[in-house]
Amino acid sequence: MKILRFNDDRLGVLKGADRVVDISAVISHREERGPQRTMEVLIENFDALRADIQRIVDSADGAPLASVRLLAPVPRPSKCLGAFLNYLDQDDRSVATLPNEFFHKAPELLGPEGNIILRDIPQVKEVTPEAELAFVIGKHGKDVPEDRAMDYVFGYVPYFDISARGLIRRSLVVPKGQDTFGPCGPWIVTKDEIPDPHNLNVKSWVDGGLRQDFNTKDMAHKIPDQIAWLSKYLQLQPGDVIATGTHHRGLAPLNVGNVLEIEIEKIGRARWNVTGQMPYKFPKKNSDERKPDPLPPGMNITPVA
Repeated sequence: MKILRFNDDRLGVLKGADRVVDISAVISHREERGPQRTMEVLIENFDALRADIQRIVDSADGAPLASVRLLAPVPRPSKCLGAFLNYLDQDDRSVATLPNEFFHKAPELLGPEGNIILRDIPQVKEVTPEAELAFVIGKHGKDVPEDRAMDYVFGYVPYFDISARGLIRRSLVVPKGQDTFGPCGPWIVTKDEIPDPHNLNVKSWVDGGLRQDFNTKDMAHKIPDQIAWLSKYLQLQPGDVIATGTHHRGLAPLNVGNVLEIEIEKIGRARWNVTGQMPYKFPKKNSDERKPDPLPPGMNITPVA
């Protein structure tokens, strides 16, 4: 099932390829709960609500997808995390040498057709969009064993980790955590529709030109490993969004005026506009062989047990 938010904070399900059915009525007191808590209630109680949702979908024609304004499928999760160096995209990388580590992204997720704002920061050499598969947590989790970790996944969503490169500092707020640096959408696909999240094609485009084109099979630390590791140190909550990392081959810079798109096999496609005051940054010639920025002083990538 493809679950989305649209228009004036309505809950919907995609019916077929191009119809949106309003299922808002399945959650009571939505105005009092607010957008995020409403989505959390839906996620927490989805198994109990699914039959009612399906009856609504079966009996309604729905509205054309093109006629609605899609919102971020999770409006403001308690946590949005991004995996750090999690793809076997260079010959010298292996599961043993890459860290199972994460950084915080801004929880104000940016829905489809929203504006990614590039600010004029002279030290920034370029801004790159990293296409990623993200998963949405379905229930509270702490110290989750790896063999039960997939029980804590609610569904999957396309995600961009927007990264401002060239800044060497201990904080990742400006390089990674700006409030439009988490484009997410178009919807959440429940995990029952994705038998193997580690075999999905991921593509991104800038102004219609293909940039990234990879498969999640090259992910180093798989989702169960990520959940088990994270839940040692954090409490995972329903609605948390966790991006699983990117394959660096094909990355190329963004500039003001670009249109950015992502598509993940079996999930969906979405796009965003790039605005702001950042002056044009010339693309690097070696973008296909791009490596992440050097680590800030004092930080290493030794895996944490």
